[in-house]
Amino acid sequence: MSSDQVRLATVAEPVDPGVPFPDTRRRREARRSHHRVVAAVAAGGAIGAGARYGAALLWPTEPTSFPWTTLCVNVSGCLVIGIFLVTLTEAWTAPSWVRPFFATGVLGGFTTFSTYCVDIERLVSGGRPGVALGYLAVTALAALVAVTAGARGTRRLLATRTARRMK
Repeated sequence: MSSDQVRLATVAEPVDPGVPFPDTRRRREARRSHHRVVAAVAAGGAIGAGARYGAALLWPTEPTSFPWTTLCVNVSGCLVIGIFLVTLTEAWTAPSWVRPFFATGVLGGFTTFSTYCVDIERLVSGGRPGVALGYLAVTALAALVAVTAGARGTRRLLATRTARRMK
């Protein structure tokens, strides 16, 4: 093969040879699908962030006091994601946009681990490093317990429901 033929063959291949789409139409469809997912995440994120902001307005926290609102938002979001993802993967066949919209968008916007870090910094700066350390540990532990409880509880509920249907 001459060098001109090699260049021509190289130019004819897709930019990313790992892309499994041999034709332009399929690549365009994949790009559109990607844009739909990004739009679903963005819409869900706006809803979740709005809900988080609403919670902060309803239950404001002073900068040097224990940030109960952020803790409750993060723990409840983790509980819901445990319930939702088990339901979605084990009991319900949802449209492809539901998971990115709700799990990544709504719950990602609702839970606020960046505010968690700011709360810790405020507590330390306010002369309450012990409270900050406790908050750091309690939030991580409570979030893990919540997501685990949500997932396990949902699995048990689904198993009970399935067992009743089989009788």
